Amino acid sequence: MRTIIHEMRGIPYYLLKEYLQELGGTLHGEDLIQGDGWSVKIEKMEPFRLFSLSVGQSRLTMELEERVADDFLERFTKKTLRAGG
Repeated sequence: MRTIIHEMRGIPYYLLKEYLQELGGTLHGEDLIQGDGWSVKIEKMEPFRLFSLSVGQSRLTMELEERVADDFLERFTKKTLRAGG
């Protein structure tokens, strides 16, 4: 079992939940999404502030079985990739 804690900025909490469901997960309660061999708990954090800019943040605690870890992380990374500019 692999545990990964990842903090994310700029992707809304509700959208992270949708993405995880699109990756095959099922919502259990308010903040736990479980799929085949993985589960992710999402926690809202205080917004990141830089002067007048405020950006939402979430902390994800991922529990991944070794058999699915690499595939899940690759698909999740592609799903949450954002281009800068």
